[in-house]
Amino acid sequence: PGPRSPIACGGRGGVMRMAMGFAMLLPYLALASTKSDNIKYHQGIPREEKWKAIGHKGITLWMTGLSGSGKSTVSVALENALVEHQPKSYFVYRLDGDNLRYGLNRDLGFAPEDRKENVRRVAEVAKLFAEAGAIVIAGLISPYRSDRQYAREVHLNASLPFLEVFIDAPLAVVQKRDPKGLYAKVAEGKIKNFTGVDAPYEAPETPEVHIKTDETTVTEAANFIMRKLDAVGINLPRRFRPFEENGGGPASCGALA
Repeated sequence: PGPRSPIACGGRGGVMRMAMGFAMLLPYLALASTKSDNIKYHQGIPREEKWKAIGHKGITLWMTGLSGSGKSTVSVALENALVEHQPKSYFVYRLDGDNLRYGLNRDLGFAPEDRKENVRRVAEVAKLFAEAGAIVIAGLISPYRSDRQYAREVHLNASLPFLEVFIDAPLAVVQKRDPKGLYAKVAEGKIKNFTGVDAPYEAPETPEVHIKTDETTVTEAANFIMRKLDAVGINLPRRFRPFEENGGGPASCGALA
């Protein structure tokens, strides 16, 4: 894992210590950033217990790239590979930027301040799912580095793994693909301030994963990301739980036939 990955900070024991320390501070940090002061953070089952039950740690994969770069296509393929094509299905949740604008983010447009709020909401939702043990695949253009850094910090402050995945394709390639017909509308002057054309896209400088979709098949992309998940160590080893007395077996060896 890269130097910013929480998994690299002392292994599982380091993550446990960070999580315990953060749990103690969480009520105060939460109150410091909310408008209400008459609330209390309630603890439940520790995340480590939930992760054990699932068999793997929670993590967020933040898929960023231009419209038409392949974020949704790669995300769906990865989801399918993890859920349908493994000996045991993984707990996966996909947060698609377009899908979220039908519900959670339906009150947001594409102005810079709306994009910032869009990222904030998705980062917080992703954190909740990762806390529960999901492999979260969040696919958003998220054009500003500062907003993506905010999403990263939301996870790092909660001692949750986070990988920035740059789904990269040159502008000429995505303009040719144009799956939604948006670049054609930009060329006709029907859409203004479109990311990558007449509005900025700040490409990741040091993403944990860099996929060039004009040089890589969808299957290769999904396999590359799964190898990265393996490398950062999200899989938890299973152990047998000791068989308890009166757990359904004979009371003594003498009772054996």
